[in-house]
Amino acid sequence: MKNPPSLDQLIAALKVLPGVGPKSAQRMAFHLLQKDRGGADKLARALDHALLNLRHCQRCHTFSESPLCNVCADAERRQDLLCVVEMPADLLMLEQTRCYDGLYFVLMGRLSPMDGIGPKDIDLEKLIARAVDGVVQEVIIATNFTAEGEVTAHLISEMLQAHGLRVSRIARGMPVGGELENVDPGTLAQAMYERRSVS
Repeated sequence: MKNPPSLDQLIAALKVLPGVGPKSAQRMAFHLLQKDRGGADKLARALDHALLNLRHCQRCHTFSESPLCNVCADAERRQDLLCVVEMPADLLMLEQTRCYDGLYFVLMGRLSPMDGIGPKDIDLEKLIARAVDGVVQEVIIATNFTAEGEVTAHLISEMLQAHGLRVSRIARGMPVGGELENVDPGTLAQAMYERRSVS
């Protein structure tokens, strides 16, 4: 027996989500249609509303409903610090720490030559233009510590240093509350390598 075309369309649409395969998409579709039609309607309206109203912030490239996001529009934030992150979720995580009061640039991805993602795909030209505006004094690179994140950080660092900007990279190491016996060897080695003196 074949599914109705509209059900196949829904399943195919759900498969675009990261980590959702055919079986998961089918389960989600059946759940929404059979047990939570109100939730399905709410999801459809929220997605439609987001697609109509969200755009990229003109300065930092994150999602915003206005030309400038609330972080970029905040005159109290340090204008001379620019933190480069991969995704809007990374920006939100840094904001939750309340340890950074500068501005951001969101790449909306990272370099991944194996996946065909190059410098133009993550708007590195826009980042350079933003960083060399005459106000930014230091760029903090906060890409993930994956192979792709490291390649991205290295290229950004080279590009920005060529423009005479001070570039720093967030540190790696032991998680707060972590116990040595439970930490992977790579993280432990990096923590040892990036140790600092106790004053």
